[in-house]
Amino acid sequence: MTTLTIVANIVANNDKIELVKTELLKLIEVTRAEEGCINYDLHQDNENPAHFTFYENWVSRELWQAHMGNQHLADYMTATEGSVASFIVNEMTKIA
Repeated sequence: MTTLTIVANIVANNDKIELVKTELLKLIEVTRAEEGCINYDLHQDNENPAHFTFYENWVSRELWQAHMGNQHLADYMTATEGSVASFIVNEMTKIA
C-alpha cells in the first residue's frame, strides 16, 4: 500500500500571522485522531513567520479526502477568510 504525503504551504497576510497560526494549531489534535492520519506536523518558517507548512502522511488518498471534507477544516476556512495570501497543497508519493 502506498501512503500519500501532503505538503501544504500556507502564507498568512502579514497583519494576520497570529490569527492564522492560532487557527492552524486548532487543527492538530482533531486531525491526528482521524482515521488514516499517520502524522500531521505544522512548521513555521524561521525567516518568514507568515509562512506555515503542514507535512502530512495518510494511509490513503481516500482517507485524506475525507479529512478535507471535515467540519474543522470548514471552520478554519471561515475563521481565516481574507487572512491568507496563498494556500498551495501538493499531493506526493515517496519514491526513495
